[in-house]
Amino acid sequence: MIKNEEVGILVVDDEASVRESLYKWFKTDGYRVDTAENAVAAMDKLGQGMWDIILLDIKMPGMDGLEFNRKIQEVDPDIVVIIITAYATVDSAVQALKEGVYDYISKPIDPDNLNILVRNAMEKRKLTRENVQLRRKIDTLIARDHIVGDSRQMQEVLEKVAAVAQTDATVMIQGESGTGKELVALAIHGNSLRRYGPIITVNCGAFAETLLESELFGHEKGAFTGAHRLRKGKLQQADRGTIFFDEIGTISPKMQIDLLRVLDTKTVTPIGSDAGVNVDFRIISATNRDLGKAVTDGEFREDLYFRLNVFTIHVPPLREREGDIPVLARHFIEVFARSMSKPVTGITDEAMDMFEQYAWPGNVRELRNVIERAVVLCQGETITPEHLSFPFRFKAQQRPGESLEDMEKDHIARIVEKAGWNISKASQILKIDRSTLYSKIKKYGLGEGP
Repeated sequence: MIKNEEVGILVVDDEASVRESLYKWFKTDGYRVDTAENAVAAMDKLGQGMWDIILLDIKMPGMDGLEFNRKIQEVDPDIVVIIITAYATVDSAVQALKEGVYDYISKPIDPDNLNILVRNAMEKRKLTRENVQLRRKIDTLIARDHIVGDSRQMQEVLEKVAAVAQTDATVMIQGESGTGKELVALAIHGNSLRRYGPIITVNCGAFAETLLESELFGHEKGAFTGAHRLRKGKLQQADRGTIFFDEIGTISPKMQIDLLRVLDTKTVTPIGSDAGVNVDFRIISATNRDLGKAVTDGEFREDLYFRLNVFTIHVPPLREREGDIPVLARHFIEVFARSMSKPVTGITDEAMDMFEQYAWPGNVRELRNVIERAVVLCQGETITPEHLSFPFRFKAQQRPGESLEDMEKDHIARIVEKAGWNISKASQILKIDRSTLYSKIKKYGLGEGP
């Protein structure tokens, strides 16, 4: 609820009696109020204070109310202007409404009607400000959740995102699991004309056919056992926004037909209803399957495939863009250090070498998880090899001789050689104690040094 003392009202009228009456009314009600006898005097006060509402007479000597309203719009278009008019000048007031005036009130002024008008105007101003703040927040979140990568491959992805975002074209994003397909979908939505509308994500592989049908189309109360209330489906929730179908290749033949019907008619019929509901959404889908082959094998409808595959973006796996690994690693370190309020700011060359030699079968998602765990374990400012743990064994995922043990052995050998077999110095570089280093030297049979 807006408090009256928070509201600034400027009364602009050449009639002293009107100014005095309005001043007393608003002052009694606790508003912050001032007056001006003409537009010139009002211009000075416009620059001196923060005004939420200006009550403006149309007929004034010199600059009239309509001309002054245009000046107000130039200075601060968020100020709510209410025109004060005599019955003979209602046409002028209507013209003012077309030029951004909130409303008008006729003389003689009814205090109750004016009070209601002012309260409604303040609610409008409040909603406008909240809407602006929400949009700024959305823009900030979009900017913060950007796609990270300097490689040529990712720059090509970003170029395609920029090219398709401002259109309403249907997009299919292809790539292995964990490559960031959903982030690409968010980037498309976030840079589109629909960005202030919702983006609704549906993980098609997470639902059985009957559950997915209810999830997408919604249902009427009593449509089936357990349908205790009306439920709006994801397709309706995405109205005026974007719907993102993740793993679209997993949907059943029946769901493929139902979805094709929605694309053709732009209507959704909830389960248990005979009435279709008009919907307006953009479709972005993602898959890690070769849907072209699935069409050839009769597992996916050709007509639906072509409807979904209007514009294709392929997100390359991390192993094909090794140059992005250091960039992504440092990005995730910053993200998790901030969220955990930890002083971690960097990563050693040795730890980064391990990242660059690993195949990353889980792609960016796996790298993100490894960094998160490392930040949890790190007690200082720098991540070292001892903080790293990989979900998959190096032997199973890497080239021969590049298991985690092989890498640790080679790394320790390189460091102790670099330290001239000075165990104290080597243990300081490796950030492990001397006894641990002796144990590892013995374990890997590295010898006694020169």
